[in-house]
Amino acid sequence: MTGMAVTNGAVSALGDVAAADVVSHHDRVARLHSGELGCVNSWELVTAVDGPGTRLTVFMNGCPLRCLYCQNPETWFMRDGTEVEASELISRIARYLPVFEATGGGLTLSGGEILMQPAFAARVLRGAKELGVHTCLDTSGFLGRALTDEALADTDLVLLDVKSGDPETYRRVTGEALEPTLRFGRRLAREGRVEVWVRFVLVPGLTDAWDNVERVADYTASLNGVRSGTVTRVEVLPFHQLGREKWHALRRPYALEETVPPSPELVRRVRGQFHERGLVTY
Repeated sequence: MTGMAVTNGAVSALGDVAAADVVSHHDRVARLHSGELGCVNSWELVTAVDGPGTRLTVFMNGCPLRCLYCQNPETWFMRDGTEVEASELISRIARYLPVFEATGGGLTLSGGEILMQPAFAARVLRGAKELGVHTCLDTSGFLGRALTDEALADTDLVLLDVKSGDPETYRRVTGEALEPTLRFGRRLAREGRVEVWVRFVLVPGLTDAWDNVERVADYTASLNGVRSGTVTRVEVLPFHQLGREKWHALRRPYALEETVPPSPELVRRVRGQFHERGLVTY
């Protein structure tokens, strides 16, 4: 009888633990959904990239695209990130206020794809704006519909990655459709409240075709046609192999193993295609 009592007690205790685990799991999911928690890969303080001045760039986990040239393939899945409180991140942002004020910098939310976690982004953007910090989203725009008007109002700059102007090439590069990115860019232009820098990664044999670049340049210029001054900068980013070892470490097949960086002549040609439309291009 005594043995049975102990067994029943143990079963009861195990049941209590299991019930607590279920409650804890539901609470965690609810907090992720509300944006109180976010899945973060890493953050770093950088200068001259990811927006003006010195930036605290936060790399989030989760991305719906599978870009062949992805530099951060370790950020594809949210489950691989570290859960961070939005309030904790906002406190970290506050530590760098003197740096931001001295350099004209601020916060950049990147990825992965930041709009995989729109509620978390919204909370952090709101907290940063309450601190008077310049805010930036680095996004493909593929999930732009997830960004609320309120969160957009807390965004000063969008780095919009237009990976291709040709739908077939875009699908080859990312595995997904081009139109959501184009739609998000047009929304930014109509709103007229957010500065946009368009980014285009130049990959020989993949995105470098004259017609493909022409389509990206035409689209970019069209945003300024919707509202003058929407796109203040275009960055043509030459492909490099700095992310290759990450693909190898993750044991994922890497399609661009033999691809070389674009020549200076190719980079000048592509930048010239944007220049021809009156776009400030780097």
